[in-house]
Amino acid sequence: MSEATIECSGLRRVFDDGLALDSLDLEVRPGTVLALLGPNGAGKTTTVRLLNGILRPTAGWSRVLGLDPERQGHELRHRTGVLTENAGLDDRLTARENLASVARLRGMDTVAAGSRVTELLEQFGMTSHADQRCQGFSTGQRRRIALARALISDPEVLFLDEPTSGLDPAATEEVVDLIDSLAKERGRTVVLCTHFLGEATRVADQMAILNRGRLLVSGSPERLAAELWPDVELRIELSAPADQAALDTLRRVDGVIGAVSTPAGAIVTMSRRERIPAAIGAVVGSGAQVFSAVPVERTLSDVYFAYEERLDPVHRGLRAADAPHLEAEAERVPA
Repeated sequence: MSEATIECSGLRRVFDDGLALDSLDLEVRPGTVLALLGPNGAGKTTTVRLLNGILRPTAGWSRVLGLDPERQGHELRHRTGVLTENAGLDDRLTARENLASVARLRGMDTVAAGSRVTELLEQFGMTSHADQRCQGFSTGQRRRIALARALISDPEVLFLDEPTSGLDPAATEEVVDLIDSLAKERGRTVVLCTHFLGEATRVADQMAILNRGRLLVSGSPERLAAELWPDVELRIELSAPADQAALDTLRRVDGVIGAVSTPAGAIVTMSRRERIPAAIGAVVGSGAQVFSAVPVERTLSDVYFAYEERLDPVHRGLRAADAPHLEAEAERVPA
């Protein structure tokens, strides 16, 4: 039996107006935060709906928590939580009533439901608004209640679509910390669909980039960055731009591929991270005053934009005539 929380093979969905998802293969381990990324229309929402049993696949299969979403969707949805981009609250009900109604649908008894609702209202800073109708809530308030609703039954898997949209910076920070703790401390699996790459960088253990229904790449941001940028870039800050003597000294260091002067010092390209101390020592030995030496760390955002540039030339505004050539080049991008 597979240990994956989420797995799918050849998952495909075609609507009347065209292909939405094309032969998706994916595996997500327990306690993982998966950042599901891509432009609008990439297939992210379709993927979530297929994995949660809301849509039936045209072809292929998936398993979530060992269940078949197509045949066991009702059972599965009792063990998952979903936050859609549209909060979908019942405006006729108060914040407390919106949460309590979901608790009842999940089969929670009255005492347990009341306790959980109170806990979540406090956690999301909505206690003072608990008995107000949702109709007059701001976007941020609605988002807080919708996220609390997704967590009502302490789900094993969370599908979150733009969870911080409309939240102020403090609330955004709390939600990002919550996602991180749910995975790392509680072992929950989170599928995070977001356009805020900075937030995804902070919490994602795995990223999957979709483009026009096709999976471009999946893996940890660290592994994908290492494949895209096998060399190490070291930024050295000096008291002045590196002179020719310093550059020549650097270039003689084993593992240094290149060195160029910058207004702040030098940028050194190296084949091996472990040779960084030798490069710094060489600069110091040349008589230059070193203020700092920082390896450039590639992030999830860097990986995303690198693949966007290589694999989606038309969306980046390049001439359509260039697309076939660039797409052919893209087939050689590591996957």
